[in-house]
Amino acid sequence: MKNGTTFGETNFRVTRARAANIQLSVSSDPPKEQGLSRVLRKNPKRPVQDENNNNINATSISQNKRRAVLQDITNICCENSLKNCILIPKKNSMLTKKNPVNISKMKAQQVSAHSQSTTVECAMKFDQIKSLKKVRGTPEMKNNVNISKLQRSSRKGKIDVHEKPTLSIKPDFTDIDSDQKDPLMCGLYASEIYSNLRVAELMHRPQFNFMETVQRDVTPSMRGVLVDWLVEVSVEYKLDPETLYLTIHLIDLFLSQNYIERQRLQLLGITCMLIASKYEEQCAPSIEDFCIITDNTYTKSEVVQMESQVLNNLKFPLSAPTTIAFLRRFLRAAQASLEIRSVELEHLANYLAELTLIDYNFLVFLPSTIAASAVFLAKWMLDQSRHPWNDTLEHYTNYQQLDLKNAVLALQNLHSSDGSSPLTVIRSKYKQDKFKCVASLPSRELPERLF
Repeated sequence: MKNGTTFGETNFRVTRARAANIQLSVSSDPPKEQGLSRVLRKNPKRPVQDENNNNINATSISQNKRRAVLQDITNICCENSLKNCILIPKKNSMLTKKNPVNISKMKAQQVSAHSQSTTVECAMKFDQIKSLKKVRGTPEMKNNVNISKLQRSSRKGKIDVHEKPTLSIKPDFTDIDSDQKDPLMCGLYASEIYSNLRVAELMHRPQFNFMETVQRDVTPSMRGVLVDWLVEVSVEYKLDPETLYLTIHLIDLFLSQNYIERQRLQLLGITCMLIASKYEEQCAPSIEDFCIITDNTYTKSEVVQMESQVLNNLKFPLSAPTTIAFLRRFLRAAQASLEIRSVELEHLANYLAELTLIDYNFLVFLPSTIAASAVFLAKWMLDQSRHPWNDTLEHYTNYQQLDLKNAVLALQNLHSSDGSSPLTVIRSKYKQDKFKCVASLPSRELPERLF
């Protein structure tokens, strides 16, 4: 070898590969764990006894490395259940060799009994945690606690006959979304849909004081006359209630951001109704129909130009929630507590909600507040023997009776003064027999104990 390096006595030629193997064998230790195949390569002519001994060693190693046996595991885990869920097999046990059948039966019985006990304990603890979350975590219960404090401080210890507990572990309300057979009711997603609508009504809300800040030529009385005329147009063309409510919403949104002269106010009204009809109706009236109903005061080109101006100014958000969207949900919750479905309750609540479209002052309230107040007042006008609010309405409206006090009182004043109002279209509409003549019902005084 070169450089005086010798690797023992070698009678064969040393190549680069053999030199590399010799250096690896000298510098590095052989691996500790070698498989049976490596042993077979080193001793190809070993006796049969050695091979049997190697097999016995391999099986003993595999037995020592057995994994722990798992019990029946559920997706609910309680305290100290992980320690009990693993059974480590005993090593070198003579009993398992003598009577393996009996031992396996005993283990199976122990595992089943222990799994049942741990499952019952976990389920009980899970139910307790779930009930605590219902009591402490929901915003409805937090609002109930705050309002109960206000009631206690204002009443100075006096207990009302109609007062109900504001905090309960199991609120007594009827589930109106339990019927999942009708896909049109969207029982699985109804609560999430209306939670989203409650957020959307805050985002797409018009200003409540645009007559004082933006408009200088248009007055609230002119707006009332326009709305009263649009109700008559919706009756003439048999439009859906959603179309009417969306029309008034688009008008208020546009007036909140743009100044307009009184000569163009009617043009704005028919244009917003045209847009709402395209959005809500299956067969919307044409532009010519709206021009004819104004006695051709405005041309088709003027309506098209105004439509473009409204849509570009509002940036095309036409899916805003209105009062009618919440009113149907709240009426269903009100009907759940009645043995027989009341058609008069539905017509009267719709009549009260439609009256608020004319009054400019009701823009202060949210659409959900107006819908809940209409149901509250309608139930009281039809039945004074019971309190109009209950747990089911409170659950699905997220309003307590104290939250609705201002809106209900304003709505009651509006209804009592409707008889002397010059705007008679809505009143004459709901005096028809198909609406059970609910506009002819007398107004009822609201006692303080209701709130």
